[in-house]
Amino acid sequence: MISLFFKEINTFFSSLIGYITIGLFLLITGLFMWIFPDTSLLSYEYATLDYFFNTAPWILMFLVPAVTMRSFSEELNSGTIELLATKPLTDLQIVLGKFGAALVLVILAIIPTLIYYYSVYQLGAEIGNIDTGATNGSYIGLILLGAAFVSIGLFTSSLTSSQIVAFLVAVFLCFFFYMAFDFLSRLDLFFAKIDDVIENLGIYAHYRSISRGVLDTRDLIYFITLTAFFILLTKVSLESRKW
Repeated sequence: MISLFFKEINTFFSSLIGYITIGLFLLITGLFMWIFPDTSLLSYEYATLDYFFNTAPWILMFLVPAVTMRSFSEELNSGTIELLATKPLTDLQIVLGKFGAALVLVILAIIPTLIYYYSVYQLGAEIGNIDTGATNGSYIGLILLGAAFVSIGLFTSSLTSSQIVAFLVAVFLCFFFYMAFDFLSRLDLFFAKIDDVIENLGIYAHYRSISRGVLDTRDLIYFITLTAFFILLTKVSLESRKW
């Protein structure tokens, strides 16, 4: 599994995939943080990274499926999935190897944004006038959200040999789990506490909760469960080729 993990990492950075992913993420978030007048921190009177943490999930919603769409689709299309299956690896180890590599790429894209935190830290009317706890929680939430998106992207990639189809389905599922339950909970269809239950089925409610700086075990369990669920679905999808 470790060898597969490093092989995937090498694939990302021996081509332009890794560099383009990291570059696009930093470029787009940088434009929203510093350039676009409606969201620019320079035109805002409070030292905060809220715009970054509100924008980043939407960017990852497209970048992560773009990274993962080839993970299994390319293997299925070229027939190398059968060659991979002859290696001394279980299907779960194959999935975890690819999952780990894609997640590392997401983390490498997020790490350089710490310069935003340093900039805001220094730009405050009083140096250090920033909610460090909320910022730390938001970074943890962003990594957990990235892990969930990676697991969804791997699952859709294992379903089809078409990378485009895998990308489109992954974007839809990422959007659905991120915002759809929040939208549904606002409809006048539910009574008592059912709307809260519906809202908590989605990623957004838990990401927003962690972003407050409080690491609630319920939020951590949600992200771990959602990620593990799609990893297991990917494993089942790979096993189905033997049925």
